[in-house]
Amino acid sequence: MDLSLSSLTFSSSSSSLSKTLPPFSFSPFSRLLFLHPQPSRNPSPHSTTFLTNPLLSFSRQNSRAITASQASNQSKNDDFVLEDVPHLTNFLPNFPSFPNPLQKSQAYSIVKKTFVSPEDVVTQIIVIQKDSPRGVHFRRAGPREKVYFKPEEVRACIVTCGGLCPGINTVIREIVCGLNYMYGVEDILGIEGGYRGFYSKNTMKLTPKVVNDIHKRGGTFLRTSRGGHDTHKIVDNIEDRGINQVYIIGGDGTQKGAQLIYEEIAKRGLPVAVAGIPKTIDNDIAVIDKSFGFDTAVEEAQRAINAAHVEVESVENGVGIVKLMGRYSGFIAMYATLASRDVDCCLIPESPFYLEGEGGLFEFIEQRLKENGHLVIVVAEGAGQEYVAADVHAAGKKDASGNKLLLDNGIWLSDKIKDHFTKVQKMVINMKYIDPTYMIRAIPSNASDNIYCTLLAHSAVHGAMAGYTGFTVGPVNSRHAYIPIARVTERTNTVKLTDRMWGRLLASTNQPSFISSDKEIIQDLSNINITST
Repeated sequence: MDLSLSSLTFSSSSSSLSKTLPPFSFSPFSRLLFLHPQPSRNPSPHSTTFLTNPLLSFSRQNSRAITASQASNQSKNDDFVLEDVPHLTNFLPNFPSFPNPLQKSQAYSIVKKTFVSPEDVVTQIIVIQKDSPRGVHFRRAGPREKVYFKPEEVRACIVTCGGLCPGINTVIREIVCGLNYMYGVEDILGIEGGYRGFYSKNTMKLTPKVVNDIHKRGGTFLRTSRGGHDTHKIVDNIEDRGINQVYIIGGDGTQKGAQLIYEEIAKRGLPVAVAGIPKTIDNDIAVIDKSFGFDTAVEEAQRAINAAHVEVESVENGVGIVKLMGRYSGFIAMYATLASRDVDCCLIPESPFYLEGEGGLFEFIEQRLKENGHLVIVVAEGAGQEYVAADVHAAGKKDASGNKLLLDNGIWLSDKIKDHFTKVQKMVINMKYIDPTYMIRAIPSNASDNIYCTLLAHSAVHGAMAGYTGFTVGPVNSRHAYIPIARVTERTNTVKLTDRMWGRLLASTNQPSFISSDKEIIQDLSNINITST
């Protein structure tokens, strides 16, 4: 049954101000979207909280209430945090809404529940204990009953920035087709050459026919670049062109740029929705389960690992080194190693290692050569960079995106191993070095990633049409959600050395952990990984 309140007053603990809300009704189930009046463990500046920011809980689409008796009956640890995304009505309160055209869609007519309920949320943590706080939640992605753009008035644009990754073209295609087929939008522009394309390059008209088969190609149909972000120039161009939906595909630096674009648009009060689609082949985007292109990268890495294994088992004392992507995160190296089962040792940026001495890499290589006559080492590009830099006395330079330029640790490791065994151990070894980095980046996405890219693109389209802005999309515990852009850029997702997945890898390869068994050291590593994921 629905309960009705004539008015309700909430106080803000931070400002001691009160706000009286107009009459409204609510369902008993609405209590699921309220916060218990206790601070969360790690409150985020983007979180919706019951005490500190009650107004954010009452959006244009979703008004909720809770009685004092209900609040008193809630469990002591029943903390609920909704990390909400901005909406155009936050700075344009009179922005009109319209019925969603999907109501008349032939494709969606057979769907049992066409529209996502405004009360649907996705929890960030699904494994909890009896007395655990309920934790952080995000808005569930999908079509809403109301939209804030008339299809004939939409002028959308798509831009791709940063490095290449399998699946970019699929995302472009599905944004275009999603806007056109689902909502009837026909005015879609492609911004060529990354962020600087807004003010220095030509644009192209995108239609379903133009993008029909681009998902079969690698790279990006719109071309890309690093850097070139000038917020004011970009927003000026958006305003001058009459663009009201911006879809930005890119990694950490690109999404930070998208946040700045959203903030400037909100500052100017422009009716423009900004949606980010996170892209990184390294899988180092926080919050979401994984980034698109990752599955394809792991699959393609198998070919390089297999080639190295064939080479080294065909010669005496064969040592194969395969260098894979992973600037700060070793996910590709770790998953490719687990999938292959032909790898003897995996080196990633998160795990320190050393070459000489008891328990070192040289000792392990010598032992494995005596046992099997060959071995394969997978090394992520960011592993051991401090050792390489010390050897070559290199200064920390950065690329146009602000990323630290990495030294070639694959060549360095190959030389170190060869020198040690030929000069010190007086042992002849056959070294095989494979770097498939650009081969992996440039291929089209596989079937799994193609489906994933479609879901990402459609979620972004539904969110923008529903008036959300300053958000990014991605699966959280296998359910697609809308996440504040700032939330996915505040830290990097890295491999936790104290988690079971890394333990599974060590069990698979039987390599040394290169970590002392001292509990204090393990705790330090655990803390480091917690703060960086």
